[in-house]
Amino acid sequence: MKQEAKLGNLGERVLALVARSPEPEFTVSARPADAAAKAIESAASKAALAAGALALPLGPLGWATIAPEMLAVWHIQRQLVADIAALYGRSAELGPTQMLWCLFRHTAAQALRDLTVRVGERVIVRPAAQAVLQKVAGAVGMQLGRKVVGKALSRWVPLVGAAGVGAYAWWDTRQVGRAALQLFEREGVIDNPV
Repeated sequence: MKQEAKLGNLGERVLALVARSPEPEFTVSARPADAAAKAIESAASKAALAAGALALPLGPLGWATIAPEMLAVWHIQRQLVADIAALYGRSAELGPTQMLWCLFRHTAAQALRDLTVRVGERVIVRPAAQAVLQKVAGAVGMQLGRKVVGKALSRWVPLVGAAGVGAYAWWDTRQVGRAALQLFEREGVIDNPV
């Protein structure tokens, strides 16, 4: 029962994370693909540094840094998604559904299947009602709960664990950037309600 409450709390955190997009740090670019590639590399480096630094403490103190580490990386990734949308001039189309899809598509694809439709090579992210978002966020929270166990184990291995956590955050952030590129670089891939 206690474990379910923790995972439910993680789902609530995911939902709160995607509820509002941050203000982009960039504006529309004449060469958005190039600017997005630089933004992805910069965000991946920041995420790796933040995650690696927060993974340095060992044992119980290290366990206490798992949630702050995940939140720090997610905030960097949220900003990246908002920035890529802005580079392509599509900030107005970025809502909670699109943010959720970009952030967690590669780690919880099965949970996100209700939010998207694939039409040929295009992915259409449909707007979702709050109840659907809560359901999906809960499922994403369950997936992330499994990752927390792995992160807890890494807290017992000095330096190597921190390097592994940092490397994963770097890879994970690049995947978020690629998802945002896939979503925003093509016209008409976001299904907006009429």
